[in-house]
Amino acid sequence: MVGGVTPGSVGQRVVVRHLLPSGTATDALGELESYEGGWLRVRRRDGSVVTIDEAAVVASKLVPPAAVRRPRI
Repeated sequence: MVGGVTPGSVGQRVVVRHLLPSGTATDALGELESYEGGWLRVRRRDGSVVTIDEAAVVASKLVPPAAVRRPRI
C-alpha cells in the first residue's frame, strides 16, 4: 500500500487516490469498509461504495472526521 492506509484502518475515514482504467487519477473519500485480498472498499458520504484494486492506489491517508456544519442564525 502506498501511504498511511492499512488493513488496520478499517472503520476510519480515509482518502485514497487511485488510477482509473483511462489512466487518470481520482480520489475516494469516506469510511474504509474493508481492506482484504488486495481490494479496498470505501463508503462515501452519499452511501455509494467505491471498490479499488490495491495495485491502482497512488496515495492514501487517514483524514479527520468531517466537520459538523451548523446553520447560521
